[in-house]
Amino acid sequence: MDDNPLEQEVARLLLSLKITIAVAESCTGGLICHRLTNISGSSDYLDRGVVTYSNRSKIELLGVSPQVISEHGAVSEACVRAMATGIRRLAGTDLGLAVSGIAGPTGGTFEKPVGTVHMALAWNEDVRCWKYLLGGSRGEIKQEASEQALIRIREHCQSIL
Repeated sequence: MDDNPLEQEVARLLLSLKITIAVAESCTGGLICHRLTNISGSSDYLDRGVVTYSNRSKIELLGVSPQVISEHGAVSEACVRAMATGIRRLAGTDLGLAVSGIAGPTGGTFEKPVGTVHMALAWNEDVRCWKYLLGGSRGEIKQEASEQALIRIREHCQSIL
């Protein structure tokens, strides 16, 4: 029995399409890369992953504009869009995935409650963004965000088959 069918399927698709990916994670703290690297041979498609938890790291490592963070916040479509394009540019990969959110139990606001997660996938000159409001504990929010990230990678790969 396969313990990680989604990871296996994403790996199969990335390998068959000869697509590389780089990941910039905030609220998931490396969980997406952990799941991608659970598959033997993952170095053939995963170039790198960075955990850019602080605003400073988003700015310094990924080139996110300080203005984006001050105007929209780190948990926003504008920020993950810049993170995804930044990691893709930095790594020189086909895809760049970024996620930022509020895993809780603290840190939520009325406008951005705990469980708010923004995600972006960049390729070519395109970027697609998603917003989620996830429930549960901190661990459950991180797990579900990583699940959604793998689903989005799978959907993108399936769309270009």
